[in-house]
Amino acid sequence: MDDPLPAFDDAYDDLRRVAHALVLRRAPNATLNATALVHEAFLRLGGHPAHDRAHLMALAARAMRFVLVDHARARTSAKRGGLRVTLDEATLPHLADVRADEVLALDAALTQLSAEHPRLGTVVELRFFGGMTLAEAGVAMGVSERTAKRDWALARAWLHRALHGDVPVG
Repeated sequence: MDDPLPAFDDAYDDLRRVAHALVLRRAPNATLNATALVHEAFLRLGGHPAHDRAHLMALAARAMRFVLVDHARARTSAKRGGLRVTLDEATLPHLADVRADEVLALDAALTQLSAEHPRLGTVVELRFFGGMTLAEAGVAMGVSERTAKRDWALARAWLHRALHGDVPVG
């Protein structure tokens, strides 16, 4: 396996672009710190080696998902009387504008989808949190672009039903 740092250096600009788009998608009227999101995701990788660029992007997508979910949980806890200032808020100061309930609902639905249909959960992580195209997601998953496209359509339909109450989540 390769050292993850050179692959990360090579992919840094793409990861920042993805993080920026992801953060803006969650809070379009805020100026958000995409750089901090990428850095926190890298720290969460914990030196895990990446086989190639697609593998690194997949690992980073999952890490960014968990950074946002942990932040949303902390914000929800704060609303219930927990700590008002968290490490995540210090690290990701502008993510306070993210709608925590939406992130947590998506995470719960995605966790259930991944348990029932692992490949569908993976394609959502790669596309939504990793910013990959269908072709890139197919390469990362080891399937054709056509299969990735079909999985993406199924996953989106499943998540739509889950997030709108048609599928029990949790």
